[in-house]
Amino acid sequence: MKLDEKSSLLVVDDTPENIDVLHGILSEDYIVKVATSGQMALKIVAMQPPDLILLDVMMPVMDGYEVCRQLKENQATRHIPVIFITARNKVADEAKGFELGAADYISKPVSPPIVRARVRAHLALADQRYYLQELVVERTSELERSNQKLEKTYLAMIQQLGRAADYRDNETGLHVLRVGNYSKLLGRAAGLLESHVELLMYASMMHDIGKIGIPDHILLKPGKLTEDEFDVMKSHSTIGAKIIGEQDAEILQMAREIALTHHEKWNGKGYPNGLSGSDIPLLGRIVAIVDVFDALTCVRPYKTAWPVEKALELISREAGQHFDPELVKLFFSLEADIRRVAIEYGEAVDVIKPAENDKQ
Repeated sequence: MKLDEKSSLLVVDDTPENIDVLHGILSEDYIVKVATSGQMALKIVAMQPPDLILLDVMMPVMDGYEVCRQLKENQATRHIPVIFITARNKVADEAKGFELGAADYISKPVSPPIVRARVRAHLALADQRYYLQELVVERTSELERSNQKLEKTYLAMIQQLGRAADYRDNETGLHVLRVGNYSKLLGRAAGLLESHVELLMYASMMHDIGKIGIPDHILLKPGKLTEDEFDVMKSHSTIGAKIIGEQDAEILQMAREIALTHHEKWNGKGYPNGLSGSDIPLLGRIVAIVDVFDALTCVRPYKTAWPVEKALELISREAGQHFDPELVKLFFSLEADIRRVAIEYGEAVDVIKPAENDKQ
């Protein structure tokens, strides 16, 4: 899509009244095409692919799930964001949609502000991916100076994608910046090459990119999740790995490994694959520690921030259970640097003060 053009949307629903509602919400800002069946939708997409599809689930002959499956299996259309809009709002229904590759899920009756916000957000993400792809193609033929400039842009985009996911449940987006800087410190202490340390900082910022695929009512729930809801929440690690995909770029290989393994536990009781000990990749073990530490020491709508001392006590207790015990020792040796990062990118400075012997 060119920046000076309106984005095109395809609304697919077998009920004319539902089409009219969505058309009324979106037609002022977008070019809106409509289809009243799954078969018609696939024909329209084949002739002129839209920038985004809003897709009903319950349709005769070919339901929305089958339409989405065919779109995601086709190399020419798999990049098009699909938002399911349906009255089916059970966790299992939403999980099925995300497994098929849907970008989001909106329940009927729709709220106009929510529809506009979700469409705008997913078009922005699609534009970022499109821009990045175009930029890579353009820069491959340039000299080393241009490639260095591209690398900086590339890393910035990775950082922003990580922050985009973080904004889903953290309104400041600073969590990923702290995780990146903590990971850099711990990776260097663990003996990684300096070139890999820098890549780790950016790659770790995408550790929770899969949260883009978790429904708001689960991701933002203030209370305890049900077992089914927690199963959906746990899927963010595999969703993140799928979003990043199998890539040649080393930084994206690292990001995929981190997204997939940072919730594994040293004792084998983590997810998604129940890996244990040194079978868990080093990068996943590093981010496991810093992610938990940051979650504990930061304010959230459903919790207050823990003092650093209390968070470190928990990290210490979980050495050999949740965390790699040798990495925990290294993490404790970095306490002064960890506190500086917490303050520099802090959201609750009053609870993250320097140790008495670290005041400068």
